[in-house]
Amino acid sequence: MKITNVTLTAMALLTPFLFAGEKDHEGHDHDDHTKATHDHVANIAGPNGGRVFTSTEPHFEFFVTKDRKIRLTFLDKDNKPAPSEGATASAIGGERSAPTKMTFAKDGDTLISDKPLPEGNNVPLILQVKAAADADNVTEKLNVNLSGCPTCKHLEYACTCDH
Repeated sequence: MKITNVTLTAMALLTPFLFAGEKDHEGHDHDDHTKATHDHVANIAGPNGGRVFTSTEPHFEFFVTKDRKIRLTFLDKDNKPAPSEGATASAIGGERSAPTKMTFAKDGDTLISDKPLPEGNNVPLILQVKAAADADNVTEKLNVNLSGCPTCKHLEYACTCDH
């Protein structure tokens, strides 16, 4: 079959109509659609500039330190650091063939991971948090994207803009 200029022109003109039923998702991270916490309202940053999770009471901030360790800070109703009596956490991340398992230790009023995140700028992670001794375990699955956001001052995992 010979492709002619008429055929190429027709294909170029019809291409937008082939995808007309697709929703326009340009302008935000498509991985967000797999997260249980996804919605289209503005996110708030924690006191350290990390991502705030509202799946526990009290809420907590997920923050990656310069040495790639995870710091969890529990927050009061005003988004300020609060004591975390009896809180525990664990995480597993990285490649499935060689995952990094992390435990958390108390560090003042926060919890800090014993190991850094595995190498890379986009690290899959499963985080389990128990906000208090008598609380249920909560599981959060996320991709920790350590790239800088082009719009706000935070890293992508903690982005507060709605891009």
